[in-house]
Amino acid sequence: MLILVPSISAASLRAASSQAFPKRRLKRERTTDLSFQKTAAAAPCDRQASLTFLPFLFISMGSKEENGDGEMDQTVKKYLRGEAANLEGLQDKKLKGQLAIREELYGKSAKAAAKIEKWLLPSEGGYLEAEGIEKTWRIKQESIAREVDILSLRNQYDIVLPELGPYTIDFTPNGRYMAAAGRKGHLAVVDMKTLSLIKEIQVRETVRDVVYLHNELFFAAAQKKYPYIYNRDGTELHCLKEHGAVSRLQFLKNHFLLASINKFGQLHYQDVTMGEMVGNYRTGSGRTDAMQVNPFNGVVALGHSSGTVTMWKPTSAAPLVKMLCHPGPVSSLAFHPNGHLMATSGKEKKIKIWDLRKFEVIQTLSGHAKTLNFSQKGLLAAGTGSFVQILGDFSGSQNYSRYMSHSISKGYQVGKVLFRPYEDVLGIGHSMGWSSILIPGSGEPNFDSWVANPFETSKQRREKEVHSLLDKLPPETIMLDPTKVGTVRPARKKEKKPTKEEREAEMEAAVEAAKDTDIKKKTKGRNKPSKRAQRRKEIIDRAKRPFLEHWVEEQETFRKKQKTNMETEMPKSLQRFVRQKAT
Repeated sequence: MLILVPSISAASLRAASSQAFPKRRLKRERTTDLSFQKTAAAAPCDRQASLTFLPFLFISMGSKEENGDGEMDQTVKKYLRGEAANLEGLQDKKLKGQLAIREELYGKSAKAAAKIEKWLLPSEGGYLEAEGIEKTWRIKQESIAREVDILSLRNQYDIVLPELGPYTIDFTPNGRYMAAAGRKGHLAVVDMKTLSLIKEIQVRETVRDVVYLHNELFFAAAQKKYPYIYNRDGTELHCLKEHGAVSRLQFLKNHFLLASINKFGQLHYQDVTMGEMVGNYRTGSGRTDAMQVNPFNGVVALGHSSGTVTMWKPTSAAPLVKMLCHPGPVSSLAFHPNGHLMATSGKEKKIKIWDLRKFEVIQTLSGHAKTLNFSQKGLLAAGTGSFVQILGDFSGSQNYSRYMSHSISKGYQVGKVLFRPYEDVLGIGHSMGWSSILIPGSGEPNFDSWVANPFETSKQRREKEVHSLLDKLPPETIMLDPTKVGTVRPARKKEKKPTKEEREAEMEAAVEAAKDTDIKKKTKGRNKPSKRAQRRKEIIDRAKRPFLEHWVEEQETFRKKQKTNMETEMPKSLQRFVRQKAT
């Protein structure tokens, strides 16, 4: 039986301290309900960084109005689409009026977005900031632990199970539950809110991966021979023998598809609602241990030993994209929540950030990563050996730099890193169990209860399950650019067919050009007038042939249409009496 006990080195990011250091108020972006504004300050006499946390207060309607229009104007500027167009120099009155109307619409939409942020996004998030020569990646979890409250302390813990590891983990979309799978056959379901063990089972065989399905009631485990589906109580529901010995599992929640890649390089898609096998394709690139789903379009990406990354959809036997990312094997890959950035790591100790809109590298970082994962706010976690590094893009220019770092105690080998949704928590599965550390600013502070509700009841869960089944997308909607779904394809311009007179004129022109062709003089009786006339006739016939063949094809098409129309006009009982023409 598992007992979740916070370790001595437990730390957290959420705390409410006194209103000290008012002048050190730093940038405030967003924070969770239990999170607070965070500031890092260096102690005057001690080299070790100390943290000061500024509390976040829920602002009521009256206090918001006291701030005046200045704060609202700043929020409106954030949503404006650049500077307004200069309409004074335009001479075209019609164009000037159209642009004025468009600028007015842009202003209204920016004000509406600012109001939505004011009332529907009340929470703000922050991140660690250091003063002076202090660096945020030097701040230890032990330093943070002394400044946090008891509730936040519970989100940092270490679970040591040396006989059952290494472990891999997965969270539900709302971040409330976690499934942990040990390589030696141990499966456990944990409630992350109460830190209580819901169920644990021992399947007595190798478990390579685990993934939650559409909610916390069902999860799939990739075991030694086949993947299995279990319910929350640990009861085996299905054995998916068609998948074979699976190495990686992914679930497409909008399409209700379970995707797997086995050790022979076969990619399978199975619909979990009907049990139908949607796709079964050979990748042709051998075994792979890197598999991720793009949250933007549902495309599955696979990293291969040849250094290539291929992207697949369930309705195509060939990859949509095949790109060479590394000179050696691809060890891991991850997608940004917006779906436009992809991070890959190779055995040559390089981490690359890719722009998927142009399929080109925008940044190359040195260092090896066995596992990668993006947070909801865009932080990138990279784990290798017993070391975990967090990278952040704080400038907004897609330039990632070091933000935090953490070393696993006693040299435990990291197997998987995964950010917990809607929390500033990073889960780490390693060779001796799993751990949880706290990363400021990683989680989305404002959750939409219609999308993912960490506090949903059983009734809300049932309602959401029904709605998600009704809104289930077919596999055909998976494509590189999902914005094309629902658009109208532009009509193609029909080629104007030439009339009979025009064709005859073209043929006559071709015949005249053939008549004017010079015929070479030949010797030994080949230059007789009869021979020359015969050769000229052959040239004219060769010029006429394309027009005659086109005319014959049109006649055949017209005859077939006429025959089809005759058969459809006749009643079924009389169609057998229609005279069949000899062919």
